[in-house]
Amino acid sequence: MNLGYKIIYDEVALRLLKKLDKQVSKRIINWLVERLNNCNNPRMWGSSLKGNLGEFWRYRVGDYRVLCKIQDKELIVLILEVSYRKDIYPD
Repeated sequence: MNLGYKIIYDEVALRLLKKLDKQVSKRIINWLVERLNNCNNPRMWGSSLKGNLGEFWRYRVGDYRVLCKIQDKELIVLILEVSYRKDIYPD
């Protein structure tokens, strides 16, 4: 029985992944599955955001960023948004 974290994709993140080039999308999904699925500490792969976005985490996959929320009680990494690095952060 594995007690590691599980990846769940928000509908917005799924739509954004579908809009990306298939190879890029596949690379991002593979990265997430290899590192985060069933891992014991999803924070070791990413960085927390600062300020009023401090509850969110980001993962860097090449030139793309994956924004997520780590839900410790449910052992879930909720993928919220996937976008090119210059487009993901609000101004």
